[in-house]
Amino acid sequence: QTQEPAEPALRRLSHYLLAPYQKGTRPVRDWRTTTTVAIDLMVYAILSVDEKNQVLTTYIWYRQHWTDEFLRWDPARFDNLTQISLPVESIWVPDILINEFVDVGKSPHVPYVYVGHHGEVQNLKPIQVMTACSLDIYNFPFDVQNCSLTFTSWLHHIRDINLSLWRQPELVKFDRSVFMNQGEWELLYVLSHFQEFSVKSSDSYAEMKFYVVIRRRPLFYTVSLLLPSIFLMVMDIVGFYLPPNSGERVSFKITLLLGYSVFLIIVSDTLPATAVGTPLIGIYFVVCMALLVISLTETILIVRLVHKQDLQPHVPDWVKRLLLERATVLLCIRDRKKFSQSRTQSSDISRQVENNDSTAKLNHYGCEDPRECEAAGGARPAPALAGQAEGSPLMHGVLRETTAIRQFLEKREEFRDVAREWLQVGYVLDVLLFRAYLAAVLAYGITLGTLWSVWRDA
Repeated sequence: QTQEPAEPALRRLSHYLLAPYQKGTRPVRDWRTTTTVAIDLMVYAILSVDEKNQVLTTYIWYRQHWTDEFLRWDPARFDNLTQISLPVESIWVPDILINEFVDVGKSPHVPYVYVGHHGEVQNLKPIQVMTACSLDIYNFPFDVQNCSLTFTSWLHHIRDINLSLWRQPELVKFDRSVFMNQGEWELLYVLSHFQEFSVKSSDSYAEMKFYVVIRRRPLFYTVSLLLPSIFLMVMDIVGFYLPPNSGERVSFKITLLLGYSVFLIIVSDTLPATAVGTPLIGIYFVVCMALLVISLTETILIVRLVHKQDLQPHVPDWVKRLLLERATVLLCIRDRKKFSQSRTQSSDISRQVENNDSTAKLNHYGCEDPRECEAAGGARPAPALAGQAEGSPLMHGVLRETTAIRQFLEKREEFRDVAREWLQVGYVLDVLLFRAYLAAVLAYGITLGTLWSVWRDA
């Protein structure tokens, strides 16, 4: 007859501990004894940051440790067994919650806890935490967010349940051993702080705060948002090198403005949106759009100035003194005098050609052959020739036609002089406005670059 094997030590110990156990009361023999719960936290992943709803979703590894005075045994009686796993529903567990909870996450259920022979209970479980957080997106995409996770007992006062930190604060702060750091956000550190909390002079509650500090990786947003905008602004600046008297500059800048508008429509879904503020990058886009509009307005002004000069009067003297004398010296424009000299020389040459042309016409209509004119001039007295000229109707007609042609040429040359003056004024004004626009764009870019560099390195 074979002897039946003895009951396993795990079963005997489980029955020994749970048969008389009452999970409805706090596990202390003296009610004045405070149950101290040591907690620990490790951030595993940052799942999402919802700026619009101000919600942070994280996945953490959470650990609790406390002493249960009714879960103690002598290991010698149970085959030197010093640790056992028990169902979490069968024993008392502290009612520690996170104050910032806004929704129940999809956390896996861990049905067991570890219990040591001195009554130490270890409850380890992963939690998907959806918490409310005050998210500041002004520095986007170089923003750093600081979200708190406040662990506290929802019912028990500090006299019944007190909280402590399982590990040293320095170990918790820089522990990134389990963090999955391949996403948009990187974990900087986790700060811990203990405090007592009371409402309207009631009993105090113990609180353990963990501040999860995360930083956004800006490379994606720099490539997809900032660089295209910078390229379009550079092309707008390059467009100023088109001739001011050319209509191509207006169409070029209108095309840039339309392209930038389409770009803003595309990236509008990428920018974070909140009801309390606008990120600086949104203000940057609006200012860039305003700069493009100002650039287009300046181009239209210059093109209007240098076109249709026939309908414009001469350039006022104060404009000449201000733009053609002082502004050229201030802007270091060296080709103004050369341009003016070439204009004067071309005017003198045209007048000389007209004089020679009119003299040739007079000689042609006065005498059929120049030698006959010389012979007639030598044989006849001058008064006779003058009298013959005055009495010739053909000569009067020739003189009238010549005078009309000369007046037309002089009027046309005067219009050309006016056009050249306004073109020169437009050229100097275009250089002046371009340099002012370039200085504004550079100052604006340096300011934003400095701010973002400071925020990134902070």
